[in-house]
Amino acid sequence: MKQRILTIAFALIGVSAFVQGQQGRNLTKEFDKFLTTQFKPNDPGATVLVAKKGQIIYKKAFGMANLELKAPMQTDNVFWIASIGKQFTAVAILQLMEQGKLNLDDEITKFIPGYPTQGNKITIEHLLTHTSGIQNFSGMKDPEKKLAFDCKPEEVIDFFKNFPMRFAPGTSWEYSNSGYFLLGYIIEKITGKPYSEYLDKNIFKPLGMTNSLFANNKRMIRNRVGAYSMGENGYENSRSLNPTHIYSAGAIQSTVEDLFKWHQAVHAYKLVKQEIMDNAFKRYKLANGRETDYGYGWRLGYVYESSSIWHGGSIEGFGSTEIYLPKEDVFVVVFSNCDCIYPKEISSRLAALASGKPYEYKEIPVDKSKLQEYTGVYENQHGQQRIISFSENQLYSQLGRGPKSKLKAYQKDKFFIDAIVTIEFSKNQGGKIENLTSKKLEGNEVWIKTNKPIPDENGIKVDGKILETYVGEYEIPSVFAFSITKEQDRLFIQGKDQKKIEMFAETENKFFLKVNDAMLEFVKDDSGRIIKAILNQGGRSSVANKIK
Repeated sequence: MKQRILTIAFALIGVSAFVQGQQGRNLTKEFDKFLTTQFKPNDPGATVLVAKKGQIIYKKAFGMANLELKAPMQTDNVFWIASIGKQFTAVAILQLMEQGKLNLDDEITKFIPGYPTQGNKITIEHLLTHTSGIQNFSGMKDPEKKLAFDCKPEEVIDFFKNFPMRFAPGTSWEYSNSGYFLLGYIIEKITGKPYSEYLDKNIFKPLGMTNSLFANNKRMIRNRVGAYSMGENGYENSRSLNPTHIYSAGAIQSTVEDLFKWHQAVHAYKLVKQEIMDNAFKRYKLANGRETDYGYGWRLGYVYESSSIWHGGSIEGFGSTEIYLPKEDVFVVVFSNCDCIYPKEISSRLAALASGKPYEYKEIPVDKSKLQEYTGVYENQHGQQRIISFSENQLYSQLGRGPKSKLKAYQKDKFFIDAIVTIEFSKNQGGKIENLTSKKLEGNEVWIKTNKPIPDENGIKVDGKILETYVGEYEIPSVFAFSITKEQDRLFIQGKDQKKIEMFAETENKFFLKVNDAMLEFVKDDSGRIIKAILNQGGRSSVANKIK
């Protein structure tokens, strides 16, 4: 549910390995060499499974399943897999479609009469592809009394259904747990059975997924791990979440081997016939023809330029990632019992190693004068900027005004960032750089080179009297509140329970952060009074009203 990526610091305590042949033995050494740099034996841990050509070649457990009891992790431990569970919801919808009980272009009001679509046509396919425009209720300020106890799906839907639409359905992509929550409710309305019962009868039992279930905090579950977060004084038990609040957006508990059973069944078309199932792995096209990097319950991207079908999940106490490389027939799944780790990079590297790719591309030398040809300001279709700069004989990439990353050449016009992200520059017939394409697990993106000069790293100086007008309290309704403060002639932003971060001026009313790609623009009314700020980050724009 949450999308948190923090530095990993766990290390192997190791348990069992499944190895197939000489190639498997060599891979085991490579996996162990990598993973022993990532995991500590007395920390919250993880389970890892790698399969190739339909066979498990590596399965191990790391760290602690329970810190209080000092119980080591085992490969059959049960984790909350968070948003990976969206796949189960998507397949359930496709099963109902195959049975003729729904069509993907059906409006959701056919199954949820009276849902306030605000004049829009919202279809089931919009929900599946995160293109509905319905606001994501996760992360919104939770009215504690309303959602404090077990509740029916209708109660959660009532909480988010009247929020303004983010955009017209089908015109943009924005991750929304709300959409998948509605899909679960539609499954219940069509079948007359609880979502959890449908999964158990139609997916878990038929596939022999004996360690998988709809999440349950009351039931005694054999081999269930403890859930941890990183607090001010070290690890602490994470906040317990109510599964009824997460529901069909990610309230499933499972093991790595059960997820491998699921993966095999999906791609052997045991649950849904091929002509329907294959659409889940295709990029959905928006109304303007642009492709997204999402199908039906699966993300689409690249690992070392190999096409990947994957998904991740992050929720209080847990982080999970699964990756499949179709061409190489490599499947990797990593579950962690601490929300201080989102194992996307670990899974990517394991998938690369299993597919025969290097741990990291070999860097090749490039003439320094040639490197400067790549420098400039590049923009994508969302108006985001990627700055390519050169200093101290090194080429750098910078998303917005965030931290710089070194670009290392591995082929002509091709560079890598920490081996996981690749960037390829394209030239026109005249030999001049005209764009770049970035490829990573989240997908590929084209950035067009502009004529804009590379901006100063520290921005411009703005008069202190002008800065004073921005000071105050701001709120993105039901989502996020923050304060703007001024110290001497420096401006700072601070969210609730977060550290104060300095902002730098790009123009008199536009400010950027150096810790990420966020940009804040202050807006005046006709009288010159600041009334709101527009927060832009990751291609998403949100309005924060000034409330004090």
